[in-house]
Amino acid sequence: MADNSLIAGYDAVLSDLDGVVYAGPHAIEGAVEALQRLDGVGVQLAYVTNNASRSSETVAAHLRELGAPATAETVFGSAQAGAELLAASVPAGATVLVTGSAWLTEQVREQGLVPVLSADDRPDAVIQGFDPALGWKDLAEAAFAVGRGAVWVATNTDMSIPQARGIAPGNGTLVAAVAAATGRTPLVAGKPEAPLFLTAARHLNAKAPLVVGDRLDTDILGGNNAGFATAMVLTGVDTPQTALAARTQERPTYLVENLDALYRPYPEVETADGVSRCGTAVARVNGNTVEITGDSTDLDSWRAACAAWWNACPHEENATAPVLSWTVTAGG
Repeated sequence: MADNSLIAGYDAVLSDLDGVVYAGPHAIEGAVEALQRLDGVGVQLAYVTNNASRSSETVAAHLRELGAPATAETVFGSAQAGAELLAASVPAGATVLVTGSAWLTEQVREQGLVPVLSADDRPDAVIQGFDPALGWKDLAEAAFAVGRGAVWVATNTDMSIPQARGIAPGNGTLVAAVAAATGRTPLVAGKPEAPLFLTAARHLNAKAPLVVGDRLDTDILGGNNAGFATAMVLTGVDTPQTALAARTQERPTYLVENLDALYRPYPEVETADGVSRCGTAVARVNGNTVEITGDSTDLDSWRAACAAWWNACPHEENATAPVLSWTVTAGG
């Protein structure tokens, strides 16, 4: 019997962490079991994270504590992707000023590059990643080297990071300080840029990976930028409403409730003559309104609405939310 599940069309899952695998200290219900099933259906698994300060083994150990299958070799962070991006941009043996964690320094060394401590060493390149111990002097050294023309790579540009006491400045704010001082813009390895996803797929030798995430502006945009199929789960930040309004670059290939949905057939969505259908749901666009016949609690209604709206507005540079007009079907 043919496998018509969603995941059957892919050879790897590139999964985000927070909002997909866990929320806070706890695993999301059913997520661990869904990840454990991947090996049995011949699908590889990798985790992709913008975190550049924790080692792959540290992240993997946390995942294993939750019961998820993970090794250091299946965790791809922006430090590794940044080091590989840098290695592709400078000659072997090039000197690199590392503004970041000891883990980032280790990744740079593994690429055959030579870390240095000061801009006075005239480094060929600068790589910048988050570390809570970074201070003004570190940013100044980076700015001196970048200002002299060194190749500049940022592991990621997340503007904020959640902490127990609230939201704190992320690597993006530190990168922005160097950019403001130098007038230059770095190459970026992490989400939402493509290199992190391409690095993970390359190491897995995956030809048809599926990127799974909960955020449109990082996971989905990054997967789309890499040219991969994307699935947005509803266990984290974004919702069917934000997906519907998403700008073109951030529109997911699939809308799914959770990781377990990967093992079910994805409902066919058809659009013809301005009408989109998914299951029993029907949607059409009238001006700036999406008219939906269906149940607002049924994800098929949102899939039909997305298909109709995206078909009517194929080239949106900004998030644009339509007006919604619902007609509830009998029994809905």
